Amino acid sequence: MSTLQLATSFSSPPPSSSSTSPSHSYPSLFVGNNFVKFHHFRNISISAKHAAAKNRSLRHPIFFRINCSVAPAEDGSEEAVKEKSVSVILLAGGKGKRMGASMPKQYIPLLGQPIALYSFYTFSKMREVKEIIVVCDPSYRDIFEDSKDDIHVDLKFALPGKERQDSVYSGLEAIDSNSELVCIHDSARPLVLTEDVEKVLKDGIRIGAAVLGVPAKATIKEANSESFVVKTLDRKMLWEMQTPQVIKPELLKKGFEYVNREGLEVTDDVSIVEHLKHPVYITQGSYTNIKVTTPDDLLLAERILNPDT
Repeated sequence: MSTLQLATSFSSPPPSSSSTSPSHSYPSLFVGNNFVKFHHFRNISISAKHAAAKNRSLRHPIFFRINCSVAPAEDGSEEAVKEKSVSVILLAGGKGKRMGASMPKQYIPLLGQPIALYSFYTFSKMREVKEIIVVCDPSYRDIFEDSKDDIHVDLKFALPGKERQDSVYSGLEAIDSNSELVCIHDSARPLVLTEDVEKVLKDGIRIGAAVLGVPAKATIKEANSESFVVKTLDRKMLWEMQTPQVIKPELLKKGFEYVNREGLEVTDDVSIVEHLKHPVYITQGSYTNIKVTTPDDLLLAERILNPDT
C-alpha cells in the first residue's frame, strides 16, 4: 500500500515520545553531518550521521539513521502503552503479481530470510505486543510456525479475504478481547524500525488512531480524466502513508460497521475510521520503511540492510 494523505493541520504539537527518537533514511539522502530543517513542521528538526556498518545480522540490521528532535506536548502528558496490550495484525496474504516471482512477494528471501519474517521478528520482540495474528494462506503458515520457538508472543492465524479490508477484518475477529490497540502492518514492509513502531503506538493510544507516514518528496499534480493538469498540490501538506496503522479496537469495529453498511471500499486502514470523522494522527516515520513490490524494491532493501555491497 502506498497512499498519499493530505494533512490539514495539527491541533496539538507532536507527542513527547522521547527527546531523540532514532529514525533512518536512504544512505544518499545525507552526507557527513549535514543539518536539514523542515520548515513546515513546528518544533521538529532533523540531523543525520552515517552509521557504522558492522555487526549486522538478518534480525538486527544496521541502518543509516536520522535523529529527530521533537518538542514535548504542551501539557507535558503522555499516555503510556501498557505491556502486552497490543494485537498485531500482520497482513501476509497478498499475491504480489508485480514482482513476477513464483511465490507471493512477502515470502521471497531477502538476504536469506523471507521478507515477512523481518517485521514479524521486530514486533515479536516488543514488550507492548501480546500477540501476532498472521493473515495468510494456510500453505504458508509453516514459515511462521517454524519460528515459534524464537518469539515470546502468542501466534494466531486468520484467513485472507478478497480485498485488503476483508483481510483486516478477518484478523480483527481473532484479536484478544482485552487488547487496547490493534497494530496493522503490511508484511511486505520488512524494514520498519522498532523506534517508529513505538512512536505510532503512543500516538494511537493518545488519539485513538495513528499511522506512520513521511512527507511527500515528489511534486504531485491533480489531473482530469484526459490527463490534463488541473492543479499542482501543495507538497508541504502531502504525506505518503505507510504501515503500521494503529487503531483502538472499538473504534475500528465501529468503522467496519459503517463501511460495510454503506458498501464502501477503502485502500488503507485508517480510512475506515476517517469515515467516522474521528481524527487520525500522522506519526512521522522513515523513508526506508519501503514496501517491496518490484525487483527494484528488493535490490533497494538489500542495499539498505547491507550498504557496503
